[in-house]
Amino acid sequence: MTDDVWASLADRFVEGAYATAKGRVRTYVLHQHLLEHLPPPPAVVLDVGGGAGHQSLPLARLGYDVVLLDSSEAMLDAARQRLDGEPGEVRERVRLVLGRGEDAPALTRGRRFAAVLCHGVLMYLPEPGPMIASLAACTAEGGIVSVMALNAATLAVRPALEQRWDDALAAFDTRGERGVLGLDTRADTVEELSEVFATHGLRPLAWYGVWLFTDWLALDAGDTGLSTIADVELEASRHDPYRRLSRVFHLVGRRARP
Repeated sequence: MTDDVWASLADRFVEGAYATAKGRVRTYVLHQHLLEHLPPPPAVVLDVGGGAGHQSLPLARLGYDVVLLDSSEAMLDAARQRLDGEPGEVRERVRLVLGRGEDAPALTRGRRFAAVLCHGVLMYLPEPGPMIASLAACTAEGGIVSVMALNAATLAVRPALEQRWDDALAAFDTRGERGVLGLDTRADTVEELSEVFATHGLRPLAWYGVWLFTDWLALDAGDTGLSTIADVELEASRHDPYRRLSRVFHLVGRRARP
């Protein structure tokens, strides 16, 4: 990317989206999912499109070594500022790399990682194949790939709840929408993305929903019941029909051994 489209959105994204109850729930739910699949620390994790490190830093605090790769200098600056507030042993476990996720194999010099994360990135790409190929190429044999994508099955819900009925009707026949940050986004299905995984040697292990109730409700970020809300979302993420109704989904796969 020659233009940093996130430069004007970084503060809004970091201080706004992630600081909200919805953002904090996302971080918590994904973190709990990851702990079910990641090898123990000090395994090395690559976080592609990791932004300001909201998923990376909790892992580094647990003892994981993390390479956070992002195409936005503004987002990496935000990650660096947040990292500066961490203890020295956490700072030493995190390396920041500027570049596109599709170029990750070259940017990491062919290194293979125990786990590769790519959360909230595919929705901004025209199609998922090249990114999934890159993630697979960076993953060690038997390693984990974790992807969070926009759920194509629920695109009509938001406009309907906002009483934008024409938009809701149109959403049944579309595969994208204008996101809350004002950028166009593209949606995937669990089944289609699982097929892309398989094409690149990744065996799907599990999938979860993310953001069911919190995506449709206006919640106070300071709500004292946030931990209970997060626990409800975590349970919903694991069970049908709830996970299928979620705003986004989390797909975890394992790179096949020869």
